[in-house]
Amino acid sequence: MLETSIAAVPLKNPVITASGTFGFGHEFQPYFNLSRLGGISSKGLTLNERYGNEGERIYETKSGLINSIGLQNPGVDFFIHHELPFMKGLGTAVIANLGGGSMEEYLGGIEKLNATDVDIIELNISCPNVKHGGMAFGIQTETAYQVVKEVRRVCRKPLMVKLSPNAENIVQMAVRCEEAGADAISLVNTFKAMAIDIKTKKPVFKNVFAGLSGPAIKPIALRMVYEVAAAVSVDVVGMGGISCWQDAVEFILAGAKAVQVGTANFIRPNICLEIIDGIEAYMINEGIRSLEQIRGVAHTA
Repeated sequence: MLETSIAAVPLKNPVITASGTFGFGHEFQPYFNLSRLGGISSKGLTLNERYGNEGERIYETKSGLINSIGLQNPGVDFFIHHELPFMKGLGTAVIANLGGGSMEEYLGGIEKLNATDVDIIELNISCPNVKHGGMAFGIQTETAYQVVKEVRRVCRKPLMVKLSPNAENIVQMAVRCEEAGADAISLVNTFKAMAIDIKTKKPVFKNVFAGLSGPAIKPIALRMVYEVAAAVSVDVVGMGGISCWQDAVEFILAGAKAVQVGTANFIRPNICLEIIDGIEAYMINEGIRSLEQIRGVAHTA
């Protein structure tokens, strides 16, 4: 009933944990059986180990969260040798989220991941916390096209490209990424935002701007997924403020084949299980036998 697929990779259900909000899965094992998940998108990886941003990294807002992590991660080699075996043992699809500060860094990471048994590579061209790299690649359409085209040339895994809502034209960018060879599109990453400390009278974050996620962005993210799903023929994975099963169903009705749940994991560690069970109960109550019966139905309303 809940089965779906992304770029021909089968998923037992449409619920995936979003990169950067679930680590590699270790911390969430005490809360629920991780094999129930449709998939896990790894913490954002770069070719080499990265410390991340200095200063404040997390700041709560009303109905949201601003983060400035800066892609802190142990590097691709460490992931392959120490984290991937654990993730593959969880019995769910493994998605390797890969970022980079240069084309050489992207391609080096891709070549290493090609030799592994990850199911999908999610190319992060949209992280707003890195001054050089993700932000620059993920804002201009033609730059994104060139990055995806170069990566596609060497990538031997299903390639999903993660888009930034801060793009100059996210629909056009999605279309161009498909033309460059993307097998799937995931959206959206965080929105460019900021906070100011009224006591110090200065920006909270050392880099001034950071990424807003959480329920506050959901209506805008939903609109973007709706628009992109209507414009591309590849699979679309929707995310952005999903915090309950009803939110997830909305994204599927908008055209998403699967969803990613991020900030909500910090609020309730077993939220993904609640969302999976909620979608299943909804389908039973509505007499829906397959997710394909409702995917994109909102476009025909």
